[in-house]
Amino acid sequence: MRVLILAPGTTGDVAAPAGLGARLRDAGHDVTIVADAPYAQLVSDAGCGFCAVPADLRQLAASSTHGPRRQAPRRLQILLRETARYFRLAAMTALQAAPGTDAVLVNAVAPYGSDIAEGLRIPSIGAFLQPVEPSAAYPPLATALPGLGALGNRLAGALAQQMPASYDAACAQVRKELGLPPESRRAAQRRRRRDGQPVHHGISRAVLPPPRDWRPGLHLDGYWWPVWPPDWTPPADLASFLAGGAPPVVITFGSIPASQAAARVAVAAARQAGQRVIVQDPATNETTGDSDVLHVGHVPHDWLLLQAAAVVHHAGAGTAAAGLRAGIPAVAVPVATDQPFWAARLSALGAAPAPVPRSRMSAARLAAAITAAIANPDYRASAQQVAGKLAREDSAAGILTELEHLASA
Repeated sequence: MRVLILAPGTTGDVAAPAGLGARLRDAGHDVTIVADAPYAQLVSDAGCGFCAVPADLRQLAASSTHGPRRQAPRRLQILLRETARYFRLAAMTALQAAPGTDAVLVNAVAPYGSDIAEGLRIPSIGAFLQPVEPSAAYPPLATALPGLGALGNRLAGALAQQMPASYDAACAQVRKELGLPPESRRAAQRRRRRDGQPVHHGISRAVLPPPRDWRPGLHLDGYWWPVWPPDWTPPADLASFLAGGAPPVVITFGSIPASQAAARVAVAAARQAGQRVIVQDPATNETTGDSDVLHVGHVPHDWLLLQAAAVVHHAGAGTAAAGLRAGIPAVAVPVATDQPFWAARLSALGAAPAPVPRSRMSAARLAAAITAAIANPDYRASAQQVAGKLAREDSAAGILTELEHLASA
């Protein structure tokens, strides 16, 4: 089958679908991924076709975090406007790539993909990296709310489904372009849920137990792992650093450029805890003059984290999963959206001490968490237990079965 995967977003939103795409390709499907222009090589390494959205959501997200606090309301207004513009551009790019496709896989922020599929009279399948179905098991992840109890979680989740979203205009524009009857994004999603639209999640049951109140058609398949070039080797300075001492603490705050101030606090904390440090931040080539601190750019997590004593990260879905796959303890420093949820899950699994929210981060507090994560062997043991379960999962099997069913039908 000819499969179109829509992956708007930042690196984690593209890397996992690219890994899934590689598995689909190996099974004989023709796969094209629609993602931001900077991810052409990532998708190419997975052996999939690429259709570029002429944008970079990372830069848009980064620009919203800089400037005086008094200008924050104005920056938020600009961010909402520019994000809506981004999704309209992503939707039109996907629409241009869609003719001739047999099925469309959509992530949680690309519901316009289901409108495209409806207009072309082909099936769409959810391929989500976060649970967004209202449930008693968790609050709505996009809000970064803490757990509200079973009833509160479900009510808040239902309310969140009704809130306006940055991709609403993109959905409306797609329906207009394809001559479909006007229908709000919220109404269309309710209709598709009633019709049992399948949604497969690139999430392991070992990390998120299946919620009891999920409707039929929602599946937890296991993590879709990124693909890296088979001939990749570590840079000489990285290999030398790793050979020169004890396993380091890896600090990584994701692909959205992190503030240098936050990175410096994390480095100071790890050094205060007596640890060697690797800082992974593709946006900076900063050096500290400390021979026990190394800054690196893009390095595969499935290789780098195996060399680490622990990882300090923002608790993004992909990075949290990579740390568990490596079987190492984590110290989570969540900021927003789904990050507090994954940080809480790591702690609940026993693979991390209590999270240190970025808003309350200090060198002393973070140093204490790093020390606890490394000194207490229970954290590593719990992470390794989860790693063993992840290694036994075939995370592409669910969508492959779905596609085989569609092909036979």
